[in-house]
Amino acid sequence: MERIEERIELMQGDITTLQVDAIVNAANSSLMGGGGVDGAIHRAGGAAILAACREIRQNQYPHGMPAGKAVITTAGNLSAKYVIHTVGPRWGGDETAARRHLAEAYGNSLELALQNRCKSIAFPAVSTGVYGFPKKLAAPIAYGTVSTFLREHDLPKKVIFVFFSLGDLEIFRSGMHKSIAE
Repeated sequence: MERIEERIELMQGDITTLQVDAIVNAANSSLMGGGGVDGAIHRAGGAAILAACREIRQNQYPHGMPAGKAVITTAGNLSAKYVIHTVGPRWGGDETAARRHLAEAYGNSLELALQNRCKSIAFPAVSTGVYGFPKKLAAPIAYGTVSTFLREHDLPKKVIFVFFSLGDLEIFRSGMHKSIAE
């Protein structure tokens, strides 16, 4: 039987260039694009992603998508087949709720990947940018949620965590190894 660790990869790079079935967008609740990963995905994917997000806002989340939820759209001009948009929590205030919402963001994204028969999915470090979730706390939540999901499901076969900076990669690598040891 394949070990879960063999299905998870960490790398530094640009998530918008990966050839995977789905890339995850660390979206804001408006789903209309923004800064960081969100803006990069919308710019690289083009108008088709924005049009799909507008339709979701109109039909599903007219007041914005809540933290922890996820939706799937076309990937437009990207190499991926799909973009899974998830809203992570903002750090500050109720830390228990923030941790729960972060786990839900990863879990709901994986559930959409499974429903759409995605063999591969790439995640950024959800909520660790402008939303301020501490990276050292986010890493074990991300790894724990993903590894639990992979133990229970055959798909996706490969989960890639993609970090823009080498520093973030090292923080997550350390945090994930901490999660394994616990």
